[in-house]
Amino acid sequence: MDTSCIASPSSPARAARGPAHRWRVLAAGVAANLSFSAAAAGIPTTAVWMRTAYHLDNGALGLVLGALGFGVALSELPWGIAADRFGDRRVLLTGLVATAAMLALMMCTIAPTAHTVPPLMRVVAAMCCVGLLGGSVNGSSGRAVMRWFGERERGLAMSIRQTAVPLGGGLGAALLPSLASQAGFAAVFGALMLLCAGSAALTWRWLHEPPDAPVATPVTTGRPIAPQSPAAPTRNPLASGPVWRIVLGIGLLCTPQFAVLTFATVFLHDFGRIGLAGISAAMVALQLGAMVMRVWSGRHTDRHGNRRAYLRVSVFVAAGSFTLLAAATAGSPHVPLPAIVAILVFAGVCVSAWHGVAYTELATLAGANHAGTALGMANTIVYLGLFATPLAIPPLLAVSSWSVVWLATALIAAATYPLFAR
Repeated sequence: MDTSCIASPSSPARAARGPAHRWRVLAAGVAANLSFSAAAAGIPTTAVWMRTAYHLDNGALGLVLGALGFGVALSELPWGIAADRFGDRRVLLTGLVATAAMLALMMCTIAPTAHTVPPLMRVVAAMCCVGLLGGSVNGSSGRAVMRWFGERERGLAMSIRQTAVPLGGGLGAALLPSLASQAGFAAVFGALMLLCAGSAALTWRWLHEPPDAPVATPVTTGRPIAPQSPAAPTRNPLASGPVWRIVLGIGLLCTPQFAVLTFATVFLHDFGRIGLAGISAAMVALQLGAMVMRVWSGRHTDRHGNRRAYLRVSVFVAAGSFTLLAAATAGSPHVPLPAIVAILVFAGVCVSAWHGVAYTELATLAGANHAGTALGMANTIVYLGLFATPLAIPPLLAVSSWSVVWLATALIAAATYPLFAR
C-alpha cells in the first residue's frame, strides 16, 4: 500500500476534509484550466470568422491571436511567484474573477456589429489583458496539485489537470465557431465569461491549502516514516540549470502545437476548402485525442518511472508526424484530403500528449514549495511561443507554402531532444 500521500490523522485540515479532498482540489484545478483554455485555445478556432468580422488580413489576425499569448507570457512568472508567496487559493480566485470581468467588458465594448468594427489595437489590447489575467490559472493550480498529491500520484494528477487544456480547447472548438458565425463575438466572449465565473465558484468551494507535510505509517512496522516527496531544491528555480533546460524544452515543443491551434482552421479552410462542420469536427477530434493521451501518459510514467525517456520519444513522434504532414501537403504525389486531415489531427494529438509528464518532471525538480515559480517560468516561455507563432506563420506562408510551415514545426520539435536528456 502506497502511503506517501496519506496525512497524519491528527492533521486538522485532513480531519476536516478527509483524504478524498485532494480529488476536489484537482477538479477545481481542471475547471480553472478548462475555462481559460477555452479562451486561449478556443478563440483561435474562430479565426476564419474573426478575420471576416473584424476586417483583418492574415498578418493582423496573427497579431490579435498572438496578443493573448503575449499577455500570458508577461504575467506567468509574477503569478507563479505570487502563488508561492500568498498561496494557490488567493491567486487563482483573483485571476479567475478578474478574467471573467475582463471578458464581460469585451462583450460590451469590442464585439463587432453590422455598423461598427472596433479598432485593431483595441482588440489587441483586450486580448492581451485576458492573457495577463488568465495567466494566474496555470502556476497556481499546478502548485496546488503538487502539494496535495504524493510522488506516486503526481504524474497522473498533473496529467489529468493538463487534460483541461485540450478539453477546454475541444469545448471551444465545438462551441465558439458556431457562436461566432451565428450570434457574433459578443456571444463568444459571454460564454467564456460564464465559464470563468463558474470555475471561480468551484475554486472558492474546493481549493484550500493542504495539510502540513504528512507523516505516513507503514502497514508492516507501525513506525512513522517521512513521505515520498521531491527533495527541496538547494537554490531558487530561477538559478537552476536543470530546471531551465526543462523549461526551454517545454516552451519550444509547444511551438508546433500552437501552429496547429492558431492556424489549423485557416489551413483547413484555405488549403482544404472545408466548411464549418468539418473544421469543428477535426479540431474537436484533435483535442479529445490529446486529452486521452495526456491521461494515459501520466499513468504510464507513474507506473514505470520513465518521464525523461517518454519525453524523448514524444519529441521523435511529434517531429516525424509534422514531417509527414509537410510531405502530404507538398502536392506531389497527390494525397487525398481526408488523409491530410487525419495526419493533421494525428500530429496535433502527438504534440499535445506529453504536457502533464513534462510539467510533473519540472515541478519535481523544483520542489513542491517552488512549483509555482517553476511552472510560471515554463509558461512564460510557452506563451511567448503562443505570441510568436501566429506572427511568424503569415510571412512564412506568404513567401513559401503550407508544406514549408509544417516542416519548420517539425524541425523545431526535433531541436528540443537534447533538452530532455537524462
